[in-house]
Amino acid sequence: MKPFDIAVVGGGPAGSTCAACCASAGLRTLVLERERFPREKVCGDCINPACWPVLKRLSLSQRVRALPHAELEAVEFIAIDGQSVHVDLPSGDESEIAVKRSLFDNLLFARAREVGSEVRDATTVTAIEKTSSGKWRITAGQTDFEAQVLIAADGRNSTVARIRNLLPRTQRERIALQTHIAMPPDFGNRVVLQFLEQGYSGQAPVNENELNVCLVAKPRDIEALKDWAVKRFAVSRDHPWRTITPLTRAPLSPAHENLFLIGDAARVVEPFTGEGIYYALRSGELAANAAVKTVRGQSRKTPFRDFNREHAAMYHGRLWINRMARAAVLSPRIASYLVQAARFQPSILRSLTAKIVR
Repeated sequence: MKPFDIAVVGGGPAGSTCAACCASAGLRTLVLERERFPREKVCGDCINPACWPVLKRLSLSQRVRALPHAELEAVEFIAIDGQSVHVDLPSGDESEIAVKRSLFDNLLFARAREVGSEVRDATTVTAIEKTSSGKWRITAGQTDFEAQVLIAADGRNSTVARIRNLLPRTQRERIALQTHIAMPPDFGNRVVLQFLEQGYSGQAPVNENELNVCLVAKPRDIEALKDWAVKRFAVSRDHPWRTITPLTRAPLSPAHENLFLIGDAARVVEPFTGEGIYYALRSGELAANAAVKTVRGQSRKTPFRDFNREHAAMYHGRLWINRMARAAVLSPRIASYLVQAARFQPSILRSLTAKIVR
């Protein structure tokens, strides 16, 4: 059995950030990732400006900007009837960019390895149990690992949460589809949030040649929304789409005894608002801080109390945008009325956009 201080299950932005921070602090760190990297992910591919300070602390900000990406200059909100409102985004060092998750996540995953983490992709966790000494035994394939602290960074359908009987019951209230297509002529460096009878579509360029297209609808409407996308973007009916559900799930307490849940494993947010990546990166940092304190023998209660408080503060005042995105699918006409009203009061959507990209 290989001993580690920290075992991170999930190598996405939350898990890789946490692992990089733990390894940089001198802890023996393991990352177990189910998929083989690089891989794509259902996401709007947008990197919120709030991410830049975290990426800078990881010594990755310049390397992220060196990836093929699009510098996003504006958001265009389009109502069901075609009326639209244009809102400018921050520029310069505070800009929002879009980059494919296969590139972004792989860079973070590689960074965790560079600073000393032992990383294993294409490795599925099948069992987790507490040993008599209070440590975690994690079984993946034919190998057992032991760690003092366990980090669940394995997404909204977390294997760790399921095995530990923490995962709440989910509902297929909405389904998301996502793909990359050839860039339409004259699309520009903008994000489009388009409300439709069946739900909504988010669109953003991820480089000079490709457009990210996301669709969100109720299960009964998703095929009709896909038909809209086929006509709108002239893609074939058998064009491949990635899918994810649920888009709503009850949040979990992020800290348990020597167990921290981060990113979507703790709280699921809309994958297209641009906020999910920030929550992943920042919660990874916070969990690493708590894990270091735990391994180094500080008060058993203090790291968990501090992490719970800081984790809650990270979301404070921001989650309303996710509730609005949910309402936009359940009642797309109401969302369209908001766009129509904003044509006369542009400050409505300017304020909304500023909250997202702050």
